[in-house]
Amino acid sequence: MSRSTPLRSPATTPQVKGALLVLVGIALSAFNLRTAVTSLTPLLDALGRTFGFGATVAGVFGMLPTAAFALFGVTTPAIAHRLGLERTALLSMLLAAAGLIARSLADGVGMLMLGSIVALAGMGIGNVVLPPLVKRYFADRVGTISTIYLTVLQAGTILPALLAVPLADSVGWRWSMGAWSLTALAAAVPWIGVLLAERRKSSALARIHDAACKGGDEAPELAAPPARGQVWRSPIAWGMALMFGTTSLITYSMFTWLPKLLTEAGATPAFGGTMVALFSAFGLIAALAMPALAVRVANPFPLILGCAACHLTAFAGLLFAPMLMPAVWVALLGLGPATFPLSLTLINLRTRTPAGSSALSGFMQGLGYALSCLGPLLFGVLHEATHGWRWPFAMLLVAVGVLLVGGWMASRPRMLEDTWVSPRA
Repeated sequence: MSRSTPLRSPATTPQVKGALLVLVGIALSAFNLRTAVTSLTPLLDALGRTFGFGATVAGVFGMLPTAAFALFGVTTPAIAHRLGLERTALLSMLLAAAGLIARSLADGVGMLMLGSIVALAGMGIGNVVLPPLVKRYFADRVGTISTIYLTVLQAGTILPALLAVPLADSVGWRWSMGAWSLTALAAAVPWIGVLLAERRKSSALARIHDAACKGGDEAPELAAPPARGQVWRSPIAWGMALMFGTTSLITYSMFTWLPKLLTEAGATPAFGGTMVALFSAFGLIAALAMPALAVRVANPFPLILGCAACHLTAFAGLLFAPMLMPAVWVALLGLGPATFPLSLTLINLRTRTPAGSSALSGFMQGLGYALSCLGPLLFGVLHEATHGWRWPFAMLLVAVGVLLVGGWMASRPRMLEDTWVSPRA
């Protein structure tokens, strides 16, 4: 099949200044895609004592990110098609800020959970909308721009984990969690600028073109989505969903339970938070390296095998000798999820158009996060039932096996649009 070229109207052709503003918006939005997660998990023990909840409720909090990301992975492509990519990005940051503020004012478990859900809804929308924005504005620099936004995303994962306990000790847990609403509000500003610029452009075009022919809206719109159900036909989509989902299952299980695992082994809560930050820091290394590697290799499956080896070694170390070389185990644990930036980069490397990118992003993240959302909860339930860590890590071992199957399916060099034309493609 010949490569199709996405059409772009004069109103949506990005100029240098506009593209720079979009890049700032992408980077600041990426910073806020995990702040609600890692600003909470190092404080779960303290919050459990404050509000009177145990390991099962802590596991529910650990499950919320992936559940929210799954739901909005499915619904965001339709939202983006209706509102436009840029308006949807603005909505995601406003929801994130509102939820973080509400959570910091919580007076009980219910409000704490509701604020988390709202914040994570915004972040789930942001997860899906950023790859199509990269495809739309920077199609000729996918690897470079993906590296930028994935690096900033990792920075936004590291800093809350590193600062959560020290901030809570000095100014209280409410400020420790609520302060990140300021970065979400800052990320909304570039999108407001983009939309104002597009409104001015639309007003100028309206004097030339008949607005009725344009449907009355000249703001950038997502291309018409593919026929419903087509993505389900593609082995690329299923492979990427399995790889992404099991990566997320492992990652969010560790975000939630790594501090408790280490404190039960004799470490302090502050050390547990530091190790979560180290876990994220090695994810930053992966974010810097993986997009550049992905655009240079036709089949990235050997990279996926290396990630699986890192996972397995880290699991063995944390299970059998957690305090012998904890920094080494956590460093390897942080390199294992390099399949996360690989998956996000492959969204644009395995599609031809922004519409295809949005469809694949929504399917991969919706199904992937749905697969992973039980991970933190099941990890906690298995730990509470067995009073040990062997069965929880056995669950993660199975997840690595599924990751390898999905990675093999996703790694073959072919395009999504070519594989969904017919089941035999």
